Amino acid sequence: MTFVLSDGKLTGLDRPAASSVSRLTLAADFTADYATLYKTQPHVRTAISFLARNIAQIGLHTFERTSDTDRRRLAASDHPLAALIAKPNAATTRYRLIDSLVNDLGIYDVACWVKAKVDGSPRGLLRLPPNQISPLGESWAWPEGVKFAGSKGAIEIAMENVVLFRGYNPTDARWGLSPMETLRQVLAEEYQASVYREQLWRNGARFPGYIKRPKSAGDWSPAARERFRNDWRGLYTGAGPGAGGTPILEDDMEFVGGGVTPAQAQYLETRKLTREEVAAAFHIPLPMVGILDHATFSNIEEQHKNLYQDTLGPWLQMIQEEIGLQLVPEFDSTGKVYVEFNLAEKLKGSFEEQATSLQTAVGAPWLTRNEARARQNLPQVPGGDDLVTPLNVLVGGQASPTDSAPKSAGPMVTPRGPGMPLRVTWSKTRAADNYRTKHEQVVSAFFRRQGAVVKSRLGAKSGDDWWDGDRWDEELAGDLFALAVATSEHVAKSTLASLGVSPDEYDVDRTLAFLKAVADRVAGAVNATTKAQIDAALESDDPEAVANVFDIGEKSRTAQIATTAVTAWSGFGTVESAKQAAGDAATKTWITGPNARASHAAVSGETVPLSENFSNGLAWPGDGGDADEVAGCNCQLEINIP
Repeated sequence: MTFVLSDGKLTGLDRPAASSVSRLTLAADFTADYATLYKTQPHVRTAISFLARNIAQIGLHTFERTSDTDRRRLAASDHPLAALIAKPNAATTRYRLIDSLVNDLGIYDVACWVKAKVDGSPRGLLRLPPNQISPLGESWAWPEGVKFAGSKGAIEIAMENVVLFRGYNPTDARWGLSPMETLRQVLAEEYQASVYREQLWRNGARFPGYIKRPKSAGDWSPAARERFRNDWRGLYTGAGPGAGGTPILEDDMEFVGGGVTPAQAQYLETRKLTREEVAAAFHIPLPMVGILDHATFSNIEEQHKNLYQDTLGPWLQMIQEEIGLQLVPEFDSTGKVYVEFNLAEKLKGSFEEQATSLQTAVGAPWLTRNEARARQNLPQVPGGDDLVTPLNVLVGGQASPTDSAPKSAGPMVTPRGPGMPLRVTWSKTRAADNYRTKHEQVVSAFFRRQGAVVKSRLGAKSGDDWWDGDRWDEELAGDLFALAVATSEHVAKSTLASLGVSPDEYDVDRTLAFLKAVADRVAGAVNATTKAQIDAALESDDPEAVANVFDIGEKSRTAQIATTAVTAWSGFGTVESAKQAAGDAATKTWITGPNARASHAAVSGETVPLSENFSNGLAWPGDGGDADEVAGCNCQLEINIP
């Protein structure tokens, strides 16, 4: 049998529950409304204002769906809804409107805009304070309007004239339930602790306790007792000049410490715990609100990305859908217009990352000179609207001017004049990206293997046996040696092929001893750094410090080690292949990479014979044992063959 119920019958089965009262009792003598808690509880304000400011700074754009796969952004001059969002009213910006919206939701779990209409169409949006509104109607399922009560009277506003945002409430579906209710116990404890701290500092006594007067001192007259009490309060408590000084006791009196000291009360720990609880209630990652106990560079970077996906994502979706339900139909009946926060703007990478990905995607330069000058607030120049394409970028050839030449291409040969040598140039004398990826995989696996063994031995408390330096040096050196041979041989043979020399002419055996010595030295330096970091971690009080050493090693040091190694092996392979092909007749030129060290930038363009070092003491980028000179180096070499 099928039953059909109308909305009216269903919603009429029960009376609406009373909306929640916006006051909390935190102590027998202290009751505060939600607004007062926001004003007086710093952790509450920190969390809510963090959400509000981060959401308000994201652009809220208006779009029209033109097809299933395309859309058109509507500007303020094109559509009244876009104009209304851009300027809600004469005294309110879009940022302020969204900022107050999120603050209201964070404090009350309710927010409301009233639509200021002209000729039946909204021409303005005005915030209504949540502590002055209440739901109307006989329906328990949703409000039929809101009542706004002020000091001079009250007014009832129908739902079609407001945009109402409300969260979940298990006892009243018409109204939200403030997070303050859930945080009541945490806030009550914080309030009591703050009251105690205030009393402690007001009294001025550095150590709580009492004064014991021996019985042998004889009777104490009321006048003498009162005099001593007044002297004590006047000299050693409060804000007087003697507050906190060393007291002078009479009649063999003794000061007996008592009560809870600030250290025993763990004030700092308690305040940090309160901030953690409040942040957790709003699903905010702890490092975002200044709790950095277990923060590392890598996990903060990831948590910053997750912030806009996991923390702010649900807020943004809720706001978009409520505007789409209650405001967009006032301007559009086709269902094609909608609003959306520009979250992609916050998640996209740096300009360098965007430029690299776009250049690779389109296969050629994509920014004109005038467009680049506009980004730097510089005026346009004649001819700056033409897209400059380097001669080494061809359709079906190189993807960008920074990539190495395709395998099918010969060397870039530039005439230097009659009787002068030809200049053979490679824009990027580095191994392909898959070699760097292989380095990262091998080094990362080594850190995981090393971390598992070290943490297991430390857990077993086996004295000084937790570190086996010979084993780790041998294992890492073996891994690095295999990578060095493969990487340098790949670059060397590619270089010979570009010179018109058969790659089979490359003699890899003559390089093995040198590469083995370099791999041993690098492995020893890496493991020495790890050992020093573990020693420092063991001296700290953080139980996670040792684990963080390997976490940082796997996520951060791995990338630096891989970049440095690929640069070094590539430079060696380039120079070695040129030596084998042309001997000392060839020369090499240092090409500085992006964000180069000052010592590397200083030798940019410097040319020396293959067998000599550059003026910075290095034979090629990545050469040498000084970590300050080679770590993360991405410079390149240019080989000149007569």
